[in-house]
Amino acid sequence: MPPTDVTTLIRTELPRLAGSLRKVGELILEDPAAVTHCSAAELGRRTGTSQATVTRFCRAIGLDSYQHLLIELAQERGRGEVSDWGSAEIGPDISPDDSLERVVQVVGSADLRAIQQTIERIDLDALERAAQALARARRIDVYGVGGSGAVAQETETRLFRIGCQVRGWTEVHGAATSAALLTPADVAIGISHSGATRETLEPFEMAKERGATTIAITTDPRSPLAKAADIRLISATSETSFRTGSIGGRHSVLMIVDCLYVRVGQVSYQRASASLALTDHITPRHAVKNRRAR
Repeated sequence: MPPTDVTTLIRTELPRLAGSLRKVGELILEDPAAVTHCSAAELGRRTGTSQATVTRFCRAIGLDSYQHLLIELAQERGRGEVSDWGSAEIGPDISPDDSLERVVQVVGSADLRAIQQTIERIDLDALERAAQALARARRIDVYGVGGSGAVAQETETRLFRIGCQVRGWTEVHGAATSAALLTPADVAIGISHSGATRETLEPFEMAKERGATTIAITTDPRSPLAKAADIRLISATSETSFRTGSIGGRHSVLMIVDCLYVRVGQVSYQRASASLALTDHITPRHAVKNRRAR
């Protein structure tokens, strides 16, 4: 397992769990430190389930055993205690009475933590293959809806600026139409926090059928989107009160997009440099000049 907090993994998997397995996950997230002092049988009693259910929960989130879970929880606590980029004492919950200072601390700590976890878990080989595919692509489609749709549009903005023929699609009919017109010379990027959003998965799978290289950016490596992809890039999330799902993980996804953008610029340096040179004057030209006071 990559050095990513196991509580982040549990939060990611929890929406896909039901019944007794969900109860186990919720109790662990309530007090991870206390769980490290529990046996599997005791945790089963506390959740009104059983030792066998606790073992099934561990396997459901990709761990070998309950002992593996305890080790991951202990390591996560240790990383939090020595980390320079997060505070172990600042939790994700924000109450209505919390000060603005605490809000800033919690949100900032969560975002820094998610970005650091994404850096730790990112597959550099997959990132390189994705960048190389994007650099040589005839056309690039980017699919995403909701919060991921904003990231899809941002991906279009970055890659278009360095000469890529790219389009971000946030509406399923247009996305599916574009996907049906792709060829093996093209690339499709699917962005989805859960990796199970139908409006993203449908054009993504169609693009794969057309022979395009497919790149998934998601938090769940076992999701339908990840399984359908030729290349998988996995991000971490940074959930707090009022910021769940794709909203909580958007900064870490944008970090992946930025890495792709810079690497594509490197491997297609002449085209990227020429494109930037031809467009650098546009933003300054539209800046409003300050008027001198009379």
